[in-house]
Amino acid sequence: LLYFTSAFVSLGVFVFGYDQGVMSGIITERSFVQFFDDPTKAQIGTMVAILELGALASSLSVGRVGDLIGRKKTILVGAAVFVVGGFLQSFSGKMFVLIIGRIISGIAIGLLSAIVPIYQTEISPPASRGRLGCIQWTGNIFGYTASVWVDYWCSFATNQFSWRTPLFIQSLLGLALFVGGFFIVESPRWLLENNKDAQGFEVLNLLFADSPQGTAKNEFEIIKSSVISERLSAPPETRTYKVMFKRYWYRLLIACSAQMWAQINGINVICYYAPMLFEQAGFKNKAALLVTGLNALVYLASTVPPWFLVDKWGRKPILMSGGLVMGVSLLTISYAMWLDKSFTPAVVAVFVFVFNAGFGYSWGPIPWLMCEILPLQIRAKGASLSTATNWVFNYLVGQMTPILQVKMRWGLYFMHGTFCICSVIFVYRFFPETRGVELEEMDKIFNDNPDTNGSKEHQDADDDDDDDDDEDDAYDEVRRHR
Repeated sequence: LLYFTSAFVSLGVFVFGYDQGVMSGIITERSFVQFFDDPTKAQIGTMVAILELGALASSLSVGRVGDLIGRKKTILVGAAVFVVGGFLQSFSGKMFVLIIGRIISGIAIGLLSAIVPIYQTEISPPASRGRLGCIQWTGNIFGYTASVWVDYWCSFATNQFSWRTPLFIQSLLGLALFVGGFFIVESPRWLLENNKDAQGFEVLNLLFADSPQGTAKNEFEIIKSSVISERLSAPPETRTYKVMFKRYWYRLLIACSAQMWAQINGINVICYYAPMLFEQAGFKNKAALLVTGLNALVYLASTVPPWFLVDKWGRKPILMSGGLVMGVSLLTISYAMWLDKSFTPAVVAVFVFVFNAGFGYSWGPIPWLMCEILPLQIRAKGASLSTATNWVFNYLVGQMTPILQVKMRWGLYFMHGTFCICSVIFVYRFFPETRGVELEEMDKIFNDNPDTNGSKEHQDADDDDDDDDDEDDAYDEVRRHR
């Protein structure tokens, strides 16, 4: 059930990947260009990047929505909204209707891209949390790859079906996620946090049915002890954004900066505008779409190695090695385009493949795992800010790339290559390693919990006695629940 649930909720990030990639082939499709009266580079940038504004708005609300109605219902809401957005895009008769559809789809993507990683983190055991998170990322890139090949095959149509069909498929994907969402379990950690202990224990028994006897009970005791301890040390008035910024600012810095680097490292310069890049390098329209499709297959294949490496190597080595590969690739692309020789298209194609492979196994999946470092009481809020950071920089890259491709040409890839090298230095200096650490044990790494940071009230002997009494009460309550 654990692996089935992980695979199914990956459909939430599948639609995320599909929606991000589907426009890349459409904006170069002649039927599309003629229907919308030959849009300018700025208009194309708006059509592509407006998705991120809708995602930004909704991702900021996930912290509240996810805590209020639960992870499962938030996924259902996101799927329903995605169906509406895809329907408007596929049947749009004017550009502003298409843009509105993109905004609505963005709202759905913001909800799903923030809540699915939280859900995945909260149902996963620590020994395989990284692997399951990376499997989820593969679902995202599978969606992107599917959209690229759908664009390619539909490009052989000579009418509006060449671009309306790929857009309509979005609605079908959203509908599948909505219907299937009724059959997944709720997050056990959310259930226990909201005093639904019987349901939470039942879910844990289901998720760990194939694990050694007693695993579900141990997980229940660990989670419930943590919930009770957090209630004693962090009552509701301390779970605000203000307290989160003050107490957990370092965790937020890591979670948000990971998403920032992932975007300014240049992935969406490739994903959103790969056909335009290949045309700029010398490939013709159909050839550009075909090379984009082959690149997507390499990208998809590169997401598999982290399944086996992330819980063995750790997060930091993967991020640093991936950043180096990406940086070298973009700098080489920049140099080849500056030379502008007969071999330039081949060099660009090869190193775009290498770049995507480097991103697919490193900066693609790992930043979405970073919500694991956030404590339960502010996890949804912190993850929403992290995801919002992704969408802010996603929007900036998507909006500016068509313009910068004309203005800077080879310099655009030199700039993003430099960012890749900087990200390696940043990870080495500031990121801790969280491989194999229980979610409830992250306090020991960051030492920012009031129970572990040596604050004044815990230095007082009398208060220590009171804390011991509180711990006894907490364990008594856990035993009653058991």
